Amino acid sequence: MDKARSIFGNEMADAIYRKAVRTKESYIRKYGDDSQKTYHLSSVPAPAIGKPLGVRNIVIGTENPVQFDDKSVIIGNIRMGFGHYRISMAMASAAHAMGYDPYWFDLHSFENTTGGKVISEQNELYSLGSRLSQKSVLFNRLVWEPLNSEGFRKLAYNANDQKVAELMVPVYRELPQDIPFVACHVWPAQAAVHAGMTRVVNAIPDNWPMALHLAEGAIHTVQTPSAYMGYRVLRGMDKKRELLPMPGTSIAYTGHYVDHELVSNIPADCEKRLARVKQGEARRWLMSVGGASAQREIFVSIIHKLLPRIRKGKAVLFINVGDHRGVWKELLEIIPEMRMYVTEHFNDFNETSRFCEEIYDGDVKGIHVFCHNDIFAAVYSTNLLMRASDFLITKPSELSFYPIPKLMIKRVGGHEAWGAIRAAELGDGTYECATPLETNALLTLMQRNGDIMDKMCSAILHNNEQGIYNGAYRAVKLAVQGRR
Repeated sequence: MDKARSIFGNEMADAIYRKAVRTKESYIRKYGDDSQKTYHLSSVPAPAIGKPLGVRNIVIGTENPVQFDDKSVIIGNIRMGFGHYRISMAMASAAHAMGYDPYWFDLHSFENTTGGKVISEQNELYSLGSRLSQKSVLFNRLVWEPLNSEGFRKLAYNANDQKVAELMVPVYRELPQDIPFVACHVWPAQAAVHAGMTRVVNAIPDNWPMALHLAEGAIHTVQTPSAYMGYRVLRGMDKKRELLPMPGTSIAYTGHYVDHELVSNIPADCEKRLARVKQGEARRWLMSVGGASAQREIFVSIIHKLLPRIRKGKAVLFINVGDHRGVWKELLEIIPEMRMYVTEHFNDFNETSRFCEEIYDGDVKGIHVFCHNDIFAAVYSTNLLMRASDFLITKPSELSFYPIPKLMIKRVGGHEAWGAIRAAELGDGTYECATPLETNALLTLMQRNGDIMDKMCSAILHNNEQGIYNGAYRAVKLAVQGRR
């Protein structure tokens, strides 16, 4: 069945289907048609996470042809910001801990394919939208928020994506159809189904049901009970008719997608945080900064607020700018007075790893900034820093679901709002702070009062006992089930 024509038994109008077909054809005219081509696949160790997580990166090439066996699991993804890579790393980590060999399959990295070019264009457009949303209140209110909360929610949007995902199939031809495939973005999931793969898990991010994330033919995993209910009934995806629901066999509530290294060390890491509070040590703040320079005003306000405490040795600030050195340069130009407290950790992942190990049990002062050109190191550095940090400052996106006390700053896109709601209700994070004033009020409270740390750590330990953070293990298990 043409998956752009009918979605879980809900027929698409002819006009919607014809538009989807035209969109696919327009991309073919723009980027060519490689639908009859077979791409040969090789594998190489993945940077940064290759050794600790046993991850091999699948690339196009004839040298070192990829060899799969009954322990192989493919992690399908694209690089679009850091979020989908971070979820992919959680899946790879869980698979490795469960005794499987994870293979990294990034559709965006296949730059010379038709599908890769389409993804690159879409990524640039999304990044531009994120930047504009933070620079223009009007654009954010009239375009970006509605698009991310309601536009991507429409079933018609999924019909369009399903047709375009057909262009991504050629790179799947050498993959065994029965190999477990965990997709951490909907396009790899849709393309895998189009390619005839039979063990596809579509790991849905966020906590707001949107048709954007549907890949009929895959098992959809969600991180929260509310997301399960919303996706099951296809909530709000067509406001003009009552939709047939998603079958129960197509969806599973797994819990939060979190790396094995973090989940397995939750008790020890919480104990360290509480001990630092009891001993009156400096609060350790970790700030994850995106490449779109979104929320710059908030980040600048936070740094200004923390500087007096950093001078007095009452606070420590870790800033990870990922692979966006220009973002750090911009922050330093705005706040030059922080330069005397800064230590830079640039493009040496081994040094970053050693630093995180040393400060886990040792002392640390000042401001430490991390930047790595390699995307794997850029993303995974935050994971390493989390274990040695007291509080994470983040927007309510994929990091909302991680087991560390969190200060939630303003979202970028309406779909992120429910991530903060989930964290606040579970007690391991704050509510979403919409302004610098609101953010700094909570920051001051968390900096000065140890009871906030105690409450959040207690919540994390309770959630861990309930299996809330075990979603990555369960998603991998769903993909490999049936295998001896």
